[in-house]
Amino acid sequence: MTSTQTATRGRTATDYEIRAIPPDALGELRQRDDAGAPLRVMVDEEGGSPLRCCLRPILPGEQVALVSYAPLRRWARATGADPGAYDETGPVFIHPEPCPGPASEGYPEALAGAPRVFRCYAADGRILRGRLFGVGEPSDASSAEAVLAGIFAEAAVALVHIRAVEFGCFAFEARRR
Repeated sequence: MTSTQTATRGRTATDYEIRAIPPDALGELRQRDDAGAPLRVMVDEEGGSPLRCCLRPILPGEQVALVSYAPLRRWARATGADPGAYDETGPVFIHPEPCPGPASEGYPEALAGAPRVFRCYAADGRILRGRLFGVGEPSDASSAEAVLAGIFAEAAVALVHIRAVEFGCFAFEARRR
């Protein structure tokens, strides 16, 4: 499956795309993060945590930055949505310099397998619900794509944040096209 999914329920088709943090937002975060802090570069000796710029795990010994990111803020500014209290800020790892971004479209294979919460938002910024994924069910990329296709079959869903279950951190998003 590709990042543009077509989910069919009856005669309704819905398209969405998987998105890392966009390059323009990454540029801003590399100057000052969403909490106002300057970029702090470090070497991750162990690796394994997800990079939100290229949707892959950090390699052992790789240089990274841990920044505060408000994932709804830029979407709300661009669409006129009002997320209100859901405009939360949390930690994410990014490369301190521009990188090529995700290697492929679709749910990132390199980040599949971990339990996730799919947090669904309406176009006006309201949270609709959360869907636990990968606990007691297959959690590979194709299973995740199938669940997302079902979520986006509902017309009210405009945006889904894919988040880590254990820490609640933002991993990436799926956005209606």
